[in-house]
Amino acid sequence: MTITITAFERSPDGGRGLARDTRVRWALEEAGQPYQVRLVSFQAMKEPAHLALHPFGQIPTYEEGDLVLFETGSIVLHIAQHYPGLLPDDANARARAIMWMFAALNTVEPPILELTTAKIHEGDRPWTQARLPLVEERIRARLAQLSRHLGDAAWLDSAFSAGDLMMVSVLLRLKSSGILDEFPNLAAYVSRGEARPAYKRAFAAQLAINKRD
Repeated sequence: MTITITAFERSPDGGRGLARDTRVRWALEEAGQPYQVRLVSFQAMKEPAHLALHPFGQIPTYEEGDLVLFETGSIVLHIAQHYPGLLPDDANARARAIMWMFAALNTVEPPILELTTAKIHEGDRPWTQARLPLVEERIRARLAQLSRHLGDAAWLDSAFSAGDLMMVSVLLRLKSSGILDEFPNLAAYVSRGEARPAYKRAFAAQLAINKRD
């Protein structure tokens, strides 16, 4: 069965890999699964055909036969559970990899997204400049905890897994802020993720869409 995902016709980040379809592309590349991409405009995302796939009018979506999924966490978990390459064979290690997926999305990403919201969507509010230091400190506190856990290890739990894929994807949002550089082991961790051939293929595929005429 052919796998089809949706992606922005023109990504708001210009193809820098921050749109969430990159996470799904990366997972499929790691799993060695071919896929097709259906591009949707911002207008089409709010129309009935797309809302039937994603009730909140976002991307990406995932279609495989009769299965339709939305939310990157659920999509990547599905890929990891059904195809090799993203979850360990050992049951306990497998459970920990899934745990780290949830930690990336539920514990680490929220304050990072709060920073994006404050800078981009609320940048013109009179209280934004006073709020930014508080948001940044919440991020630093979370990164300090993650940094202590990672230490000198290459990956979160021995071998690379879907947990690392999701965590690296979340941390990538901080590269332009400079905050990530305050934690050298986390910056190196993200660089290791970016150096993986599967990530490079996913990044290049998304960038190509945004650089076309």
